[in-house]
Amino acid sequence: MSTMFSRIIQGEIPGRFVWHDDRCVAFLTIAPLRPGHTLVVPRSEVDEWTDADDDLLTHLLVVAKRIGTAQKVAFDAPRAGLIIAGFEIPHLHLHVFPAWSVDDFDFGNADPDPDPAELDAAADSLRYALQQAGLKSPLGTE
Repeated sequence: MSTMFSRIIQGEIPGRFVWHDDRCVAFLTIAPLRPGHTLVVPRSEVDEWTDADDDLLTHLLVVAKRIGTAQKVAFDAPRAGLIIAGFEIPHLHLHVFPAWSVDDFDFGNADPDPDPAELDAAADSLRYALQQAGLKSPLGTE
């Protein structure tokens, strides 16, 4: 059975994508800790991060680093946060988000009903920052 993330990757469920390549995608979460909160998700259905092969995990981390760097620029954040929780959906995903303090890491502070226009604006800002960082296309690979 495919996961909700597989359905997003396949276009069955809409997503606000900011990155894609042959191994993973990244899209904004529907319950952000902060504007720009992005999930980096492998195309393959790997349940948890300890099940991923080293090459895939390395690739996901490199992509998360690029997104985190772009988030710091796009949202003028001093840090980029990274969490691998793994309880919400049985499909490996890395949470990457702009962060100003350790309080930004608390999922209890996630916005359960964000304004779709704000999500669109955050996705646009992040795509632009990624493009300015040297991508050939906001949704392409280097």
